[in-house]
Amino acid sequence: MTTELLDEGERLGRAELESLQLERLRATLRHAYENVGFYRKAFDAAGLTPDDCRSLADLAAFPFTTKADLRENYPFGMFAVDRSHVRRIHASSGTTGRPTVVGYTARDLDTWADVVARSLRAAGARPGHTVHVAYGYGLFTGGLGAHYGAERLGCTVVPASGGMTARQVRLIQDFRPEIIMVTPSYMLTLLDEFERQGVDPRSTSLKVGVFGAEPWTEAMRREIEERFAVDAVDIYGLSEVMGPGVAQECVETKDGLHIWEDHFYPEVVDPLTGEVLPDGERGELVFTSLTKEAMPVIRYRTRDLTRLLPGSARVFRRMEKVTGRSDDMVILRGVNLFPTQIEEIVLRTPGVAPHFQLRLTREGRLDALTVRAEARQGATPEQRAEAARAIAAACKDGIGVSVGVEVVDPETLERSVGKVKRIVDLRGGL
Repeated sequence: MTTELLDEGERLGRAELESLQLERLRATLRHAYENVGFYRKAFDAAGLTPDDCRSLADLAAFPFTTKADLRENYPFGMFAVDRSHVRRIHASSGTTGRPTVVGYTARDLDTWADVVARSLRAAGARPGHTVHVAYGYGLFTGGLGAHYGAERLGCTVVPASGGMTARQVRLIQDFRPEIIMVTPSYMLTLLDEFERQGVDPRSTSLKVGVFGAEPWTEAMRREIEERFAVDAVDIYGLSEVMGPGVAQECVETKDGLHIWEDHFYPEVVDPLTGEVLPDGERGELVFTSLTKEAMPVIRYRTRDLTRLLPGSARVFRRMEKVTGRSDDMVILRGVNLFPTQIEEIVLRTPGVAPHFQLRLTREGRLDALTVRAEARQGATPEQRAEAARAIAAACKDGIGVSVGVEVVDPETLERSVGKVKRIVDLRGGL
């Protein structure tokens, strides 16, 4: 990308960036300590004050923040400003307990729009393009985060949200957007609907798909790019840190996501010990916000597994595509397994569609895993049987576990309209 398309932050040299990071980090630590009781108590318990952070490396001494901490301070205990200054509230679904609540000042919303606009520009969007936003709107950060970032860039936004799949296909044909922002699993649902309506997905106006909100693999990228004739790029974010726009893959390189380090300071730690790992080693991603006002977060443990890499298309460091979460990991008879490992296998197996589900059951004293994959339209019984054998063999040889495999009829498995649910745990509360 030519430099005239880069914003001021993207033009910083590495030394300038690190100086800015330290300045903003020290200010954030003070802001959190002085205005959030949770952080004041946590810092005091660790024997630390904000003044103890004299270098970026000193951050490693400060305590972590976890999702449990946010839930325990529900709803507004983590806010660092008076409620009168909060302009928007988002929250998680709360399906596994109390929701996590995040707040934004007017300046936070400006910052968020700026980083999403930067992300879209890195993805290949330009002012004047039309962006079809199929992330869910509402308390989920995806839809509104994408929406205001696209408008900030100067794009026309189609706020389609999730669901009503047949209508989405019609809108894409009629409004002719160049960009779509959606979860990768729902993009596959749209693909099925295009084909059901007899429309060649490669014939649409779409040029770029910006996919996030769930882990996805290089095999999924190849599937989408080939069948839609688009560039498929990854966007990363989480509501506790900001929302979408924390990091973005550049369309010219597609080699991992550049973290917007002028706003979000990344670390990778050992998931068990919490020790900071050097760049290049894989572990759990941790973020500290550098510019948030309403709800700063210090060393937030994301549970996403990745590694940090040097910048390529931008000065900012990259994070490798997230292909698993520590809390999504299945331990099956002593072997660590992630849904994305199964996704890679399913996507390269002839005769099955890119829709699958993992069912965990208990047989006697042992856990058992069954992979349920959909057959492609027109697959014969013999092709289905061969696909089941191939998936089982690949799981045994590549992952080291024995699994059951069911190849079910097309359109049997539930379709995603947001974040896909890959694992169904039928072990009775274990």
